[in-house]
Amino acid sequence: MQESTVFHAHNSYIIDLLFTHNSHTLVSCGMDNVVKLWSLPNWEHLGSFEGHTKSVNSLSLSPDGKTLATGSSDQTVKLWSFPGGEIHHTLQDRKKVVVSVRISADGKWIAAGSYGGRAAVWSLSGQELVAIKASSNNLSSVAFSPDSRMLATSGLGDDIKLWELPSGQPIGTLNGHKTAVGSLTYVHNGSTLVSLDYEGTLIFWNMTNWQEKHRLNPGVPGIRSLAFSADETTIAISMEGIVQIWSARDLSLQAELPVSTKVINGIAFSPDGRWLAIGAADKKIRIWEL
Repeated sequence: MQESTVFHAHNSYIIDLLFTHNSHTLVSCGMDNVVKLWSLPNWEHLGSFEGHTKSVNSLSLSPDGKTLATGSSDQTVKLWSFPGGEIHHTLQDRKKVVVSVRISADGKWIAAGSYGGRAAVWSLSGQELVAIKASSNNLSSVAFSPDSRMLATSGLGDDIKLWELPSGQPIGTLNGHKTAVGSLTYVHNGSTLVSLDYEGTLIFWNMTNWQEKHRLNPGVPGIRSLAFSADETTIAISMEGIVQIWSARDLSLQAELPVSTKVINGIAFSPDGRWLAIGAADKKIRIWEL
């Protein structure tokens, strides 16, 4: 792996990154309230989406690549035309910070997790489907199962809760973490859910029987986020000053990528497997060629 490019991207902390499905564009957001688009492979600034009045905390792109969802500390979710940047809908469930947004794999629904323990689901046309009181604590992550029939939520509690859609009825709880769960990712066509807690433990859950399959604990403090490569063979985990690369097959450490700042919030693999993008508190994006 080789670090190929470092560029100043935002005027404050970078929080989230994603690549478009065709690997032609990188999208970034952060505490400067702006969403920015970058071309590949020259990393030129293509434009900005401006409309939020506080930090933009989460990004999700619809399967057809035509709608971008953003969640913000201004307590709203916005649905933008992509790549044009027109705001189609501004959604609000409660007056609480929105920390996580996800569009379902079938492109029908968007879910948002907020402070106050609420998860809300809307259609992409802006109609509310269901609002769920998922926890008494702040939520940090929501994730649709690939068949869009279940929503997983997690946050400052140490458990993961599962909800049936479209009813929003509870259907199960996953227990195994000892601290708050900050990230959820479905892999293997939904047969596995991967959760990351604030102490840095990853648990792989068998979603057939809802039992723990195995776990990974890098044993390094300050772990903040994880990303899977498109082929699900590689995991990137961000921590203080480095990003670790692990094999998802045998959970072996493959590489450590140094980053000259402690706080690394956003990491994303390009779908074509060529690039790993890293966004950090120093306002820069670092691109590693894989």
